[in-house]
Amino acid sequence: MVATNPIETIAASAPILAKYELVKHDKIDEYGAKVSLFKHKKTGAEVMSVSVPDENKVFGITFRTPPADSTGVPHILEHSVLCGSRKYPVKEPFVELLKGSMNTFLNAFTYPDRTCYPVASQNLKDFYNLINVYLDAVLHPALTPWTLKQEGWHYEIEDKSEPLTYKGVVFNEMKGVYSSPDAVHGRAAQQALFPDNTYGVDSGGDPTVIPQLTWENFSGFHRKFYHPSNARVYFYGDDDVSARLELLDQYLGEFDPLPSARQESVVQWQKKRTTPWSFEQKVAGGADAKTIFTVNWLINDQKLDGQEELALDVMDDLLMGTTVAPLYKALRESGLGESVISDGLETVLQQATYSVGLKGISDSAKCDQIEKLITETLVKHSKEGFDKSAIEASLNSLEFRLREFNTGGFPRGLSFMLSSLSSWLYDRDPLEPLRFEEPLARLRSRLAAGEPVFENLIKKYLLENGHKVSVKSIPDTNLELEITKKEQAELESVRSKLTEDDISKLIEETQTLKKRQQAEDPPEKLALIPSLTMSDLDKQGRTIPISVGSEKGTKVVRHDLLTNGILYTDIGFDLRVIPFDLLPLVPLFSRCLTEMGTSKMDDVALSRYIQTHTGGVYTSTSISQKHSPSGGLVPEPEIVSNLFLRGKSTYSKSGELFSVMRDVLVDTKLDNKAKFLQMALETKARMESSVQGSGHSFASGRIGSRYSVTELVQEQMGGIEYLHFVRKLVKDIESDWSSVLAKLERIRTLLTNRKNMIINLSAEDKGMQSTQASLEDYIQSIPLRTDEAKIHNWADELRKFEGAGEGFVVPTQVNYVGKGALIYKVGEETSGSDAVVSRFLRTSWLWDKVRVVGGAYGAMNSFSAQSGVFKYVSYRDPNLKQTLDTYDATPQFLREAAHEMSPSTLSNSIIGMIGDMDAPLSPDQKGFTSLERHLTGLSDEMRQMRREQVLSTTAKNFRDFGERLEAVSREGTIAVVGSDAALSSVKDALSLKIQQIM
Repeated sequence: MVATNPIETIAASAPILAKYELVKHDKIDEYGAKVSLFKHKKTGAEVMSVSVPDENKVFGITFRTPPADSTGVPHILEHSVLCGSRKYPVKEPFVELLKGSMNTFLNAFTYPDRTCYPVASQNLKDFYNLINVYLDAVLHPALTPWTLKQEGWHYEIEDKSEPLTYKGVVFNEMKGVYSSPDAVHGRAAQQALFPDNTYGVDSGGDPTVIPQLTWENFSGFHRKFYHPSNARVYFYGDDDVSARLELLDQYLGEFDPLPSARQESVVQWQKKRTTPWSFEQKVAGGADAKTIFTVNWLINDQKLDGQEELALDVMDDLLMGTTVAPLYKALRESGLGESVISDGLETVLQQATYSVGLKGISDSAKCDQIEKLITETLVKHSKEGFDKSAIEASLNSLEFRLREFNTGGFPRGLSFMLSSLSSWLYDRDPLEPLRFEEPLARLRSRLAAGEPVFENLIKKYLLENGHKVSVKSIPDTNLELEITKKEQAELESVRSKLTEDDISKLIEETQTLKKRQQAEDPPEKLALIPSLTMSDLDKQGRTIPISVGSEKGTKVVRHDLLTNGILYTDIGFDLRVIPFDLLPLVPLFSRCLTEMGTSKMDDVALSRYIQTHTGGVYTSTSISQKHSPSGGLVPEPEIVSNLFLRGKSTYSKSGELFSVMRDVLVDTKLDNKAKFLQMALETKARMESSVQGSGHSFASGRIGSRYSVTELVQEQMGGIEYLHFVRKLVKDIESDWSSVLAKLERIRTLLTNRKNMIINLSAEDKGMQSTQASLEDYIQSIPLRTDEAKIHNWADELRKFEGAGEGFVVPTQVNYVGKGALIYKVGEETSGSDAVVSRFLRTSWLWDKVRVVGGAYGAMNSFSAQSGVFKYVSYRDPNLKQTLDTYDATPQFLREAAHEMSPSTLSNSIIGMIGDMDAPLSPDQKGFTSLERHLTGLSDEMRQMRREQVLSTTAKNFRDFGERLEAVSREGTIAVVGSDAALSSVKDALSLKIQQIM
């Protein structure tokens, strides 16, 4: 329970209150949150304590950490402080927490000027365990030169006959970042806007600069900034305020004040220039890569007040917030590029920026035309303003979003913290960003009085703002090779200056580092990490209310949930009526529903109607497999696949919500060739960017498509096959539009059938009753087709590919390495314990071998109890064959782990899995999750059975699962997204079929 007045609770504990100065006590009425701001008297640390009736508690400690160069020191420190500390002297307390905590969030963030360490948990004991480990980590880390070598960078050489190489987790992470043209362009734009302050360097680290980071600068950065005097500490949730302060003082009280930490961390303002300028750079790209171009403004060089910032947010939405907003629409329909870059307004740093442009530009000479178009559009709206309907739509959409405060699976308290930091970090009122009632009311009042608010903003901050830089990124097919050669030349130069003794010393250091990385923590040290026990776990799983009924012959599923007056509506149509060859068109057909317009409303009017009357309407697809009641694999899996039209509104607006959801389904105008072509080009550009930045997802999907019907379908609608399809579709639209249009119409006819429909509603019971009439009208408005829809058996398309696997060549400095196979045969039963073992692998063996020793940024695995498919995949990985060898050695690791498993290791594995199973959900997520469970036959009884299997996991389950993974080692399918050089080096040895896709 939350205390009526948190200050009264603290007053009862005078000793702790004496150690803090109460700076302010207030209430955020918009969210019913009581907030107390304190200052720790001894150190000056600032503390925000938020009391709300939310069991998902959040803690965070943030330091201002402005870098002076691009060596990535803040980023490397973010990793490094979590690698052992004074009270917890193990290799990686962070990973131990991942293994056995019920956390709902556990991570850290590096920004251009701050480093944040947030945790969250619904379990109070677990929450305080997390806080203890994080506070000790950031204030008393066990930093050594070895930490810098592992997490940052080091020279690696294992034999005198080998060349020197660079290794390090952050080094390889940033190589992956710098392999993405979009990321490189975005970084260049920010740095160009801020030539004179800390935002002009890369806090994440430039891979060409990271090797300049020395131990002295690394350790000195921590001493300089990681001090309570430079800290902002945050608590949120339903726990006791005095207990928060007591725990915090145990750490802060050990320090003396260090005013220089706060003074030297102050972020200096970038003074605005008066004359625009331009910047041009090369980025790595394949043969078909195209130019990226943005125009970027620095908005302010002094503080913006809350109302001005809110007005700028609305201005941004009016210009760029939807695909039919005038600036977005002008760029999109210009034919000058394939996809709009709509970053728009960014206010997360001390100074706001604005950015807009295009990518997929075939001729860089067109950039002048793009800039001219942007200027002309801004001039037009600075003079003519915006339609009242557009302004009202934007204001309503913003207000709905603010009031709903729907953060999905992301803890609400963490969103609270990050919002407050946008002001708090710069010594301003941390509560100002959390309030919106008064600024919104004042903005509406100004508009009602006829003040040209947005016209003036466009003039002041964009048209008359000389601090504007145009950034052009031109693809170069040779750049990747040039970067590689330059790095090799640097390493050869370093080696040429080394003596034999120097080389021997580096070999010894390499061996020592690997031994340290592979060394096991002693049990007595691991025991120091605070953890829950099995008795702390709920034996009974959580359920979601569900009622399944029928209205007018249509199945309606209801969930009586607290939704704060919002109706969440999901309307599903069975996708199995779509032939396999039409599946790749489904994602673009889905976009048509909300972007093309109807016979009653064009695309602009439709967008405004949705913004004005609802909280949003969008589409999603869901593809899964029915569960077997016994947990076994069935010979002919029954696929559950739906296209969902999803929307939300207040109860009073349910009629408008159902009306527009009906119109877009049955009345969308599909015949706009130009717009559909633009959508296809946007999808193509997005997919190409995703392959380079998220190659692990594509590798995983490619593997799964060999064994699982659901993953085969996902591959058709979002994988590498889909990329090939979209590239061909772009040509087909131009050459045979009538055929493409006929297919779109066929998909609509097949899908929009009342027989084929299911409706899912989430709201309070009173909301259900008040929207009943609108629901019935909606159902009757959907066509009831008399002919029986054919359900297609997509399993007929499932066939094993030739060869051991595939390699997909993209311009990149890192690899994404996957391998997987079917590990259960038809009729065999899976168990909840499989999930425990699978999770254990991610946080132990794969983390240690692929990330820590191998230097990859990440390593993951997945197991589907429905399909029986297991997959490994790595992320931003400098290795390839070495990673595959690690995968193949997993069975032996599990055999040994099972033999040596301690009770604490086993219980932590179970606790972590239960934490995943009990992850919090927002109201709309609860309703949709419950629907998916219903559709796939996952009853509460089956979920409870799985939970009990998890709770009863034994060491034998680890060994048994290891035996099953022998199938992956022996005959698994390989899929790698990587560089030409990396794939060519293993092509023959691994019998890979190589395909250049970028």
